[in-house]
Amino acid sequence: MFRKLVWFAVIYTFVVVVVGAYVRLSDAGLGCPDWPGCYGELTPHHAQDDIAKAVEEQGGTHGPVSLGKAWKEMFHRYIAGGLGLVILAIAFTAWLRRRELQQSPFLATSLVGLVAFQAALGMWTVTMLLKPVIVTLHLLGGLATLALLVWLGLRQEKFQPASLAAVRLRPWALLALLIVIAQIMLGGWVSTNYAALACIDFPTCHGVWFPEMDFRHGFQLIRELGMTAAGTHLSYDAITAIHWTHRVGAALTFVYVGGFALALLRDRGLARYGAALLAVLLVQLALGIANVVAGLPLAVAAAHNAGAAILLLTAVVINFALRRKPAP
Repeated sequence: MFRKLVWFAVIYTFVVVVVGAYVRLSDAGLGCPDWPGCYGELTPHHAQDDIAKAVEEQGGTHGPVSLGKAWKEMFHRYIAGGLGLVILAIAFTAWLRRRELQQSPFLATSLVGLVAFQAALGMWTVTMLLKPVIVTLHLLGGLATLALLVWLGLRQEKFQPASLAAVRLRPWALLALLIVIAQIMLGGWVSTNYAALACIDFPTCHGVWFPEMDFRHGFQLIRELGMTAAGTHLSYDAITAIHWTHRVGAALTFVYVGGFALALLRDRGLARYGAALLAVLLVQLALGIANVVAGLPLAVAAAHNAGAAILLLTAVVINFALRRKPAP
């Protein structure tokens, strides 16, 4: 039962992460400007009068508030709340059956703390008006929850002992995981600063390889959305710097993680991991390019976020598999 509950939570968390990305990409993050309700009500249906007034004040439904955006935002909150209950059940079961499971309940318990922090980040995302550092941390917290749940799920499975080749590849696998995490952080910063279309050509940016960029303001963490820390409007050069850095990160990720995947392919016992990693990496790269070339279609952008989660999980699975005890 515990094993099934954990893997159910993995699937559930993946859905929550993708829905959260869809909400952000469809500009519905402030569909309900308060938390945890919507204009003090349980559902947008009960807040229709307040929403209609806000829509009128902003001059139409093109702004951050509309009934449809409110439902998107609240649906994400509802399912995130359900995920919290599932993780509480996992932690309770891990403690209740810790002798039967023969494993420490620490990881399951830490997930409860992480989800509680995620709830706080979700609240601050709204109350702090989509401050980029808060929204980015909220995205990373969701992916961290997903990765830790997968690790917990893998602990319930049986693996063959690691080979000597696997042992030698452990540090390279860890580096691949860290590179993927760093690239996801950059991608999150692009998304939360609405910099995905700062460069609308590919592979160059504004027709050149090294456009005018402002890294100092682009990577200031403590600031409002679209503003510098000094309170002035964020320049286009700063947005370009964010986008360009993510592109460079993507190239470095492709070279290193792709090379690591090829190394796995050369070992018969690890080839399936290498094939999976290479396939996900290529799809993710294609989705990133398609976002720029096609002008950031919502479906493609959401798929790119889902691809980042799958790439992360693939790297997590590989690290787990390589860290099995070697055969005697």
